[in-house]
Amino acid sequence: MSEQLKYEIARELGVDQIVASEGWGGVSSKNCGMMVNKAIEIAERSLTQNNSALK
Repeated sequence: MSEQLKYEIARELGVDQIVASEGWGGVSSKNCGMMVNKAIEIAERSLTQNNSALK
């Protein structure tokens, strides 16, 4: 996952201030899990869109 995507997801989930003040180690495991789920959703959407474009 790119750094840019990680920061975008953190901002979307409202944990960007934690990252800014404490670093990634300050983000709870629950929020990390939510970030991973969001990244998977984004990747699945991207694959679906790419597959649709190929048809």
